[in-house]
Parts: sequence; structure tokens; C-alpha cells
Amino acid sequence: MAYPRVNRLNEEMKKEISDIIRNDLRDPRIAPMTSIIEVDVTKDLRYATVYISILGSENEKTDTIDALKSSSGYVRREIGRRIKARITPEILFKLDNSIEKGIEMHKTIAKVTETMPVEDKENE
Repeated sequence: MAYPRVNRLNEEMKKEISDIIRNDLRDPRIAPMTSIIEVDVTKDLRYATVYISILGSENEKTDTIDALKSSSGYVRREIGRRIKARITPEILFKLDNSIEKGIEMHKTIAKVTETMPVEDKENE
């Protein structure tokens, strides 16, 4: 069963949190290649899980997640000011490695297709 209100809130929060991270947070630990993949608000609107993708080293990833977790109160307050809702969800940041896994998979597929004999490539 789809919840249209929750879906609208997910998209609005994704847009606003992205803007807050890009323009308002001044923490030097936040990597420049940080993007929000998805926001998942619970049905009771109490919690919002924000899935973050960070392109960089493992050290940059841990520093960025730590910085975002420490600034979650500020992000929640800003969301409360920008989005008019009765309840402002508690923000939970989680690292999402799906983009890195996709890039790794693409490289593996490219490597396999390079090593295929020429006649096999023509048959496909």
C-alpha cells in the first residue's frame, strides 16, 4: 500500500537536505562528492533514514558520515523551518555503497568482454 503523503515528504526532504548539506553546513570533514541517494520516512513520520553516497577514500567516507551524524540536530531544525509539517522526523544518516558497487560491476563486465574472443562478440 503506497502512502502518497510519505512519498511527497521523502522527495521534499531529499531536496531540502541536499540543499542544507551543499550550502549551509560548513564542516570541513564533509567530502565534496557527497550526494543523497534516497530518504525513507517511516509511516508514523517519526524517523527519516537518509542514504548518503560518498565518492572518495574510506577515511573520507567515515569522516563525512561522522560529520553528518553530529550535525543531524541542525539538519532537523532546518527541515522543521523549511517544511511545514506537524512532526519533524529525526534524521538518521546511513552510508550507501550502491554507486561504488555499480562502478565495480561495470569494470568487471568491461574486463570480461575485452577478454572474449572476437567470434563470440560477433555472435551476440
